Amino acid sequence: MAYIKKKLSNNGKKAFCVLMENLKISMSEAQKLIDKKRLFCDGKLVEEKNKILNGLVELIVYENNPKGVDIVFENEDFAVIEKPSGVLTHPNGRNCVYSLCDEIWHLWGKEACVAHRLDKETSGLLLVAKHKKSQIEFKTMFEKKQIQKEYLALVEGCVKENFIVDKAMDLVKNYDDVKTRMQICEDGKKAITEFEILEFHSDLNATLLLCKPLTGRQHQIRLHLFHVKHKILGDPLYGLEKDKIERILDEKMSKKERIQISGAKRLCLHSNCLRFIHKNEKFEIKSNADIKKEFFD
Repeated sequence: MAYIKKKLSNNGKKAFCVLMENLKISMSEAQKLIDKKRLFCDGKLVEEKNKILNGLVELIVYENNPKGVDIVFENEDFAVIEKPSGVLTHPNGRNCVYSLCDEIWHLWGKEACVAHRLDKETSGLLLVAKHKKSQIEFKTMFEKKQIQKEYLALVEGCVKENFIVDKAMDLVKNYDDVKTRMQICEDGKKAITEFEILEFHSDLNATLLLCKPLTGRQHQIRLHLFHVKHKILGDPLYGLEKDKIERILDEKMSKKERIQISGAKRLCLHSNCLRFIHKNEKFEIKSNADIKKEFFD
């Protein structure tokens, strides 16, 4: 998401007062902007809310940079959009020039937000709450496991039969902070995923699976499949050495080399279906994407 520094008028007042007067906002809103490290005076970050500002005052203002997104479903409370692979769900700092928030805020305003997340390279359906009330409702529904999600994954090898992985997991604590990674561990958080065979592709020695996570842990499907030695093709994180992970994450590896070492140009994981009941109405929303073409191209 692109940003600019907006100059604010300054009468030598406290930081939060300068924001309140310039932006016509409440004290709590002004304090939140300071907490988010958005206010500068003479080029230096302002962190004290009561600091008297003398000098050039600037506020970082984010600007939406929409490129267009496919809307699969929409009503007054929520929308479901198709997330492309390679796009962040949320901006990851001021160096991020584009994320799905550019689309969401452009379409539905700053109150709208994603109700769950997908990894950067995971594509498919993403649920968007349009206002605060629906945001709270969907958060509660996810916590109570009242929203069922289904994914498609193309994995290494020939899977012989449907299976379930019931393995607890938690954060890896000793990986030099290359990126957040998870591990199977007995004292971790409970994680269960069901897997169903859809097709075997002998030319790739790969199986297309329907994946049903019954819990919502980070990297759950990816880690469970890696654990049973059916790694998802294109996974940039699990099963590779640190230097290769870094080159992929830093976008310094060619597509050809990535295909050679990981099996695909992208993570072959796609959010394909969402099922839930909202306001006594049943919803079954399916992806419109031609994901086989995306996986096999």
